Amino acid sequence: MNKIKLIISREYITRVKKKSFIVMTILGPILFAAMMIVPAWLASMKDTDVKNIAVIDSSGIFINKIADTDYIKFEYLKNKKLEELRANFSELDYYAVLQILPNITYEPSAVHLYSKKQPSFSVKSHIANAMEKELQNKKLRSHGIDEEVLKSIKSDVSIRTIQWTDDGEEKESSTEIAMVVGYASGFLIYFFIFLFGAQVMRGVIEEKTSRIVEIIISSARPFQLMMGKIVGIALVGLTQFLLWILLTFIIITGVKTVFFPELGTKNTQEIVVQDLLEQQNIPQVETIDPQNMDKFTSILNSAKSIDFGLIFGSFIFFFLGGYLLYGSLFAAIGSAVDNETDTQQFMLPITIPLILGIFVMMNVVQNPESSVAFWFSIIPFTSPIVMMVRIPFGVPYWEVALSMGLLVLTFIGSTWFAGKIYRTGILMYGKKVNYKELWKWLRYKS
Repeated sequence: MNKIKLIISREYITRVKKKSFIVMTILGPILFAAMMIVPAWLASMKDTDVKNIAVIDSSGIFINKIADTDYIKFEYLKNKKLEELRANFSELDYYAVLQILPNITYEPSAVHLYSKKQPSFSVKSHIANAMEKELQNKKLRSHGIDEEVLKSIKSDVSIRTIQWTDDGEEKESSTEIAMVVGYASGFLIYFFIFLFGAQVMRGVIEEKTSRIVEIIISSARPFQLMMGKIVGIALVGLTQFLLWILLTFIIITGVKTVFFPELGTKNTQEIVVQDLLEQQNIPQVETIDPQNMDKFTSILNSAKSIDFGLIFGSFIFFFLGGYLLYGSLFAAIGSAVDNETDTQQFMLPITIPLILGIFVMMNVVQNPESSVAFWFSIIPFTSPIVMMVRIPFGVPYWEVALSMGLLVLTFIGSTWFAGKIYRTGILMYGKKVNYKELWKWLRYKS
């Protein structure tokens, strides 16, 4: 046991001192923080350039019907020809020229937007939305239907999800937030297993090809060496992950406090919601609809129903369990080959369950209670990914315990099998290994 501790200590210390570890530990939080801060910052900003658009409406239907916004202004021109505007366009203070032909009522493409630059999507969508609404109103009036009547009968349905706890209490929840948390957790575990599992395999190959393993093996058993390497790299990955969380939180809090203190205010939240509504082609709104603001606030409140302590604890367990399971297999592959090129033939059986877990994960977020979700969250080779997707939706404790227990037992079994391959392959040089040869190694007696 002391030898395993020494190997773990060696693997941990040498890897945390590497420049690659230090660089990624610093760059990771910066990238994560940027992914959270930049979208919120961009959403809170408004385009201050006013875009003047000249309108030549030959149909006469849309005169003063396309509403101005704070940054898009429409000027309706009479007795003006397109050729005249085109000839003097550089001298005029127009962003674009909108031409509406007389056959617009039965020809949807009878609208042309001319400009020197490529028009932005927001400009096109605003114009198209306003024109579609006016044409719809015109057709309604032609059939004797009042637009206000349609508005009065239009209803929106907003479903609040409320869970009943075992104590009889009510707790508001959010399916959308559970989906995001579950999907992110499952994908991160998939990413970390591949990342740190590959490090185990490369480390074994490097020590084998440099013959340094011959010196190490003289004072420690192959199984002890393999376990020390796997656990040591696992602790490196866990350290980096925890540092990422801590540093990301510090960076976000610091940047928000120093540069964007207004991002957390209620007014800024209303601005962000307003911008989202405008991006969805809704005409200019003077005040935010209380119903839309209630939905936004409800989503934020529902986040409190997620047991992030349980999710974090489960993430650590399934990350370590999944990594230890696959790390032992990656170590066995590294010991059986002399270079990374030869690993391809052995990687497929290992990567298939992980990739399958990702595909099942996409189905599980839609139906976390299905039979497929249950069985793939129990099977150890896919449970680290699939179970993490199910937990935010609420999973019976016995299912979580069963999944964890089977994962531990499978890790012990895989480590035993991988150890038999490792002890033979670690000292095997210059020989192309195939599956038949691996089977012989598994049958060797101690």
